[in-house]
Amino acid sequence: MIMRNKYKKEVVVLNRDAMSILIPSGVSTKIPQGTKVTIMQSLGNTFTIAFSGNLARIKAEDADALGKSVENSMEYVMSNAAIKDKVWAQLSTVFDPEIPVNVVELGLIYTCNIEQLENNNFCVIIEMTLTAPGCGMGPVLIEDVKQKILAIPKVDIAKVSIVFDPPWNREMMSDTAKLELGLFY
Repeated sequence: MIMRNKYKKEVVVLNRDAMSILIPSGVSTKIPQGTKVTIMQSLGNTFTIAFSGNLARIKAEDADALGKSVENSMEYVMSNAAIKDKVWAQLSTVFDPEIPVNVVELGLIYTCNIEQLENNNFCVIIEMTLTAPGCGMGPVLIEDVKQKILAIPKVDIAKVSIVFDPPWNREMMSDTAKLELGLFY
């Protein structure tokens, strides 16, 4: 189970090679076994780590390289009634690797539409934005959103598009996010 205290940093040594994505460039890189890393946060079944002066994101499938395991949040999500509720629950498990707040609370999700397919399964269509147009982690967040949605049974298609109108600003964050980030005065 992942430790939920996102502010407790932990130094570990990788017990095997692990793929990561450098922050904020979004470039994939392999971190070799034996590298000492600091786990900066563990949210949404991903890890933000610091190593050799870099920040990087490690996916759940490489958690064991950190000596960690991840929880399967789908068991909880599947007890919810509607597909849309399941989608929003899954979206709330996608975290910006630089900001310890999920994409829903950050106000990055603009629309969530559900279409029923001929086979009675579903297509989920998401319009979202980024905190900055040039964010190198944009493709990573899009892929995370798609994969979380496609993990929901009966969802066959996940379409995610980035829009910048209206441009994101801090007022789009929920009060919870503002409190989490210390933006209330």
